[in-house]
Amino acid sequence: MNIYLLRHGETAYNKEKRYQGQRDIPLSPEGLAALRQADFAPARVYISPLRRCRQTAAVLFPGAEQVVVADLQEMCFGSFEGRNYTEMEKDPDYTAWVAANCESPCPDGERKADFCNRICNAFAPLVENALAAGADTLVILAHGGTQMAVMERYAVPHKGYYDWCAPNGGGYLLKTDAALWQSKTLLLQREVGYAVPPKMEGN
Repeated sequence: MNIYLLRHGETAYNKEKRYQGQRDIPLSPEGLAALRQADFAPARVYISPLRRCRQTAAVLFPGAEQVVVADLQEMCFGSFEGRNYTEMEKDPDYTAWVAANCESPCPDGERKADFCNRICNAFAPLVENALAAGADTLVILAHGGTQMAVMERYAVPHKGYYDWCAPNGGGYLLKTDAALWQSKTLLLQREVGYAVPPKMEGN
């Protein structure tokens, strides 16, 4: 079975490098314009409930049913949401969180380990149900954090959490089958992208 694990298009927060988390930020006009329809047409796509994912799915897969899975949404960054590094570089809560390799809980937010468990507990049943139904393709469109949590736990070759964040509108094509999934293994086939790269200065 092919599994497409995709990230939403670009938002203004992405461009400004702000922690977006669970804020319901729409795609920016530029982010929306950069997306292109995918080269395959699934019957359904599983999405986070946040608007940026719904908007992205509507462009990439215009004929697909959008099935919302609440626990696929991005990590809650609590009081860090809406701000970027420059604005928080002297915030003691933020500097302590960074010093802890972002493993400690965000103030009023999630701990990364709890977030990863939430994501994987939502992802695994989607794979199991698709395999049981004999599906040949499973499409999940969510967030960078969603990708990183799934890929760190299940993808081969093995890499760390922060190695797996794809660009906006991009993601991964993976393969598994019933035997591989018994050992919770996803084989990475290739990176995929459905957004036009931004033009470099002067181009």
